[in-house]
Amino acid sequence: MGFHHLAVATRNIVEIDRFYSEAMGFNLVRVEVAQTPEGGWAKHFFYDTGDGELMAFWEIHDDALPSDFPTSLSEAAGLPGWTNHYAFRAKDRVDLEARLETWLATGHDTVEIDHNWCQSIYTADPNGTTVEWCLTTREFDDSDGFRAREALARDDLPFDEPSTVQFHKAPTKSDAP
Repeated sequence: MGFHHLAVATRNIVEIDRFYSEAMGFNLVRVEVAQTPEGGWAKHFFYDTGDGELMAFWEIHDDALPSDFPTSLSEAAGLPGWTNHYAFRAKDRVDLEARLETWLATGHDTVEIDHNWCQSIYTADPNGTTVEWCLTTREFDDSDGFRAREALARDDLPFDEPSTVQFHKAPTKSDAP
């Protein structure tokens, strides 16, 4: 079962629009403008992620709420940036490579990790939340489920090590010929 939409607040909808339209390739399909329960108003922007599921962002105009709220999901929870993140499904290796090239071309440094069951690329959106494109590279088997169940009760399992970790630096304007 998929989800209908995921909604988070932002303080800079123009930068969010640039990232989710250009770097992610999502289509802005709807905005709802409405009053907030506290007496202000807000714009709720909806982006189609490409498969009918939506990513949404709130631009809030409400003096009853703090204007300096944290926009990074992890920062708001007092956690490192990699903790809370959005992971979107890549269709295949060609799609994942195209997503990497798009991120780099739009100025976003990227980390690429082969987790030995999925291949992932990561960057941060303008809110400071980590965003991931992920491609599952093998099917789960009974041993995966057994280990997951075992981890519910044990803290002494061996660490999973990625087979590769690569850092990709986006070209700067001064890198251009």
